[in-house]
Amino acid sequence: MNNQPVILCKDINLELQQLLDKHTADRIFLLTDEHTHVLCKDLIANSLKERAIYEITIKPEDTHKNTESLCHVWQELSTHGGSRNSLLINLGGGMVTDLGGFAASTFKRGIKCINIPTTLLAMVDASVGGKTGINFNGLKNEIGAFYDALAVLIDTRFLQTLDQTNILSGYGEMLKHGLIASQQHFEELIALDLENPPMDELQRLIGISVEVKRKIVLEDPKEQGIRKALNLGHTVGHAFESLALEEDRHILHGYAVAWGLICELYLSHVVCGLPLPLLRRASNYVTTHYGRFEFTCNHTDRLMELMMHDKKNVGGVINFTLLSNIGEVKINQTVDRSLIIEMLDFYREGL
Repeated sequence: MNNQPVILCKDINLELQQLLDKHTADRIFLLTDEHTHVLCKDLIANSLKERAIYEITIKPEDTHKNTESLCHVWQELSTHGGSRNSLLINLGGGMVTDLGGFAASTFKRGIKCINIPTTLLAMVDASVGGKTGINFNGLKNEIGAFYDALAVLIDTRFLQTLDQTNILSGYGEMLKHGLIASQQHFEELIALDLENPPMDELQRLIGISVEVKRKIVLEDPKEQGIRKALNLGHTVGHAFESLALEEDRHILHGYAVAWGLICELYLSHVVCGLPLPLLRRASNYVTTHYGRFEFTCNHTDRLMELMMHDKKNVGGVINFTLLSNIGEVKINQTVDRSLIIEMLDFYREGL
């Protein structure tokens, strides 16, 4: 991530135009999904109007972050003159930046790309940090690569196209960043009015959230150590997502992370001594804003199997990132099966 600047834009057309002028390409491709093609493309139109742009559009949502969509992007790049000197602009949420980044990393063994995230989730997580990939065999992000974009351009005007559910999804990742960062940032996050967030304050908080991730990724770009801090809430959260995918229940990633946070903060309390009042406070906040993920004790074995597929596991042992307090991260934590069952029971039944 050393070469991937994250730019909080005041004028995204100017910023994008300057990037395109600096990094000349023989062909520019614009990747959108069917939603961002309609809702977001016009916000960058001024920077593209004097350039020859070939547009690639894929189906929206995480269910289409798959080999079929990836092959379509490869086919379009190949058919329409893409070369090693071409550039792919990924305009969309995490599904587009993940898949587009992976397509860029593999086409001609790597072409340049720029990420323009249009959802809050993509702004604070998916588009930042160099992770790319697709879902495969029913598992989240099973196939992918580390590949830095030339730049990530963040503009909160895109958030005006989002409904409250998608705002909350992105905020789930921001809550995680607050928990691993500092008491002050966590307090700022839970104090924000999510029903009517002031955009200037939200952009400030986004900048802090991105910086939390940026510092961790710079220290550990390939996830060999401290970058695992960013996995808080994800071991369980990804299992919830995969189970929902199997059962054809649509849930957003940030919701799954928020629900996973409750589970892993419970483990943090039992294993690492996380204060009970913090567990209660975080659990109440998540339940109030995100509701609950519904499952029964009959799902326990399958959830355990899905957690085993987490990429941070070693030697077939489920590996958690936990906290002893806000900002005090404990990576590579393992627990026995009985405690994981206890954690899932706690989530269903609450405090």
